[in-house]
Amino acid sequence: MCKAKKPSFSVKSLSVLVGSMLLIQTPSYAQEQSYLKSFKNGVQGLMKPKEDDSYKTAQMNQLSDFVFEPDAQITELPVVTAPKSVTGKDDSFNQIDMLEQGEMATYSSVAPKRNLSLDEAVQIAIKRNPNIAESIATLAAQNSNIDVAKAQYYPQLKAGLNTGDFTSSDRGRQVYSVEANQLLYDFGKVKSSVTTQQNKLLVEQANVLISIDEISTDTSRAVLALLRYRALVQIAQDQVKGVTRLYQIAKLRADAGISSNADPVQAQSYVEYSKSYLIAQTNQLRQQEQKLRTLLGFDVSRTEFVIPDELVNLSGLYDEPKMNTIPTMIAAKAEIDVAKSQKKQTELSRYPTVSLVGSVNKALNGKNPNTGVDNDTDSAISIAVSSNFYQGGAVGSQVKAAGFAEQAARSKLNATYLNILNSTRSARENIENTDKQIWVLLDRERSTAKTKELYEEQYKLGKRSILDLLSSEQSYHSSRIERESARYDIYDTVAVYVNVTGKSRDVYHLNNTKIQGFEVQP
Repeated sequence: MCKAKKPSFSVKSLSVLVGSMLLIQTPSYAQEQSYLKSFKNGVQGLMKPKEDDSYKTAQMNQLSDFVFEPDAQITELPVVTAPKSVTGKDDSFNQIDMLEQGEMATYSSVAPKRNLSLDEAVQIAIKRNPNIAESIATLAAQNSNIDVAKAQYYPQLKAGLNTGDFTSSDRGRQVYSVEANQLLYDFGKVKSSVTTQQNKLLVEQANVLISIDEISTDTSRAVLALLRYRALVQIAQDQVKGVTRLYQIAKLRADAGISSNADPVQAQSYVEYSKSYLIAQTNQLRQQEQKLRTLLGFDVSRTEFVIPDELVNLSGLYDEPKMNTIPTMIAAKAEIDVAKSQKKQTELSRYPTVSLVGSVNKALNGKNPNTGVDNDTDSAISIAVSSNFYQGGAVGSQVKAAGFAEQAARSKLNATYLNILNSTRSARENIENTDKQIWVLLDRERSTAKTKELYEEQYKLGKRSILDLLSSEQSYHSSRIERESARYDIYDTVAVYVNVTGKSRDVYHLNNTKIQGFEVQP
């Protein structure tokens, strides 16, 4: 139990204080203005809590000031080593960048006019997204609820007017009254209420971080998807050119009577298939462009996006996640604190509240009901003790409900922990095996390229059919498509991993940056 350490005063003492202070005169006008301003601020500090804008800054060292210990039945994080390549030698994830030294197609149907890094795209998106503005507004509303709870520490003033009994001789009487109530001691009920609202503020701060991470991830994945389809469109264009060239060769040989007339017909079907595939990939590309246009607010068809080299290193793919810095874990932990403070608040509601009460009433056109004198004024100062000792068992039921709420919050924290474990482990497995797949696809691409050249020479000698040649051409481009898809699958998984482990602010350099009036400080 703690005693409310707030100043208490009566209405009369306040009026004497104000009157005496107004009689002080200063020789300087500037000093007088400064004094009046200080006096005004001092009186306001006695009458209501001061405004606090610190909620607009998320101090990660405070939000992460807890140690999560999973229940005994929940396994610990495994120790993950760097992956091995198919050949058995060590391969870091950075070897994926070696693929860019080979033939990496990019979308080039229009010349890019603007270069934009992945970080810059994310920063543009989060500074204009209304979902983040909504979460920040909810945070500001919760900050005001703290002031509402703190207001119980300050004087409560009421004023009213009562008339006389309309059925008696006092029907023309009016009694004006003013009452002031100052909390003296409440066994910590107001403090518990303030603590509950402050814990709810931490939940809302974590929700803002979650919203920022979600928009960052959506933007990052949209950029990566755009680059993926640009690459696939370029490969599809090459495939159309390749099979069209084979169709022209087959047609010339058929016209010259060297080969069957069925050869150009068969080649034509491959041309139509390749054109259909090109249209499908172009459609996907246009959809991603429109999605990014919605996120960023401008047309991105002539924008060249750059993936930073340190993307994978900053993601800490093989580091153990810091659970106390992940926004979802912070929110779940804060919800436990909310449940605990609400339970305590409910338990304290059984205890009495001690208050200092001062009142003044004035009767007009009749007798003052307190003194029995016409048009008299009456004042009183007293100590009031109030308590709800019994409400039909409502308090007991509320305490029980609060206990279950705390239990549910703890279960949610453990569930969040398990979801993070599952997501991180799945991401690592996916990246490791896809990395191995890329090296196999590189070998396949080289072999199909060589096969394509050999088949074309053999076709000219009449040792291979047009179907063999068309099939080898298609296999070559299919291996390129699979390689590019696998490469961007890894990048996409990294983006998801960054979100799950709460590293978006580090990877996209969002710390110490104003985001719609909100700032994250590590």
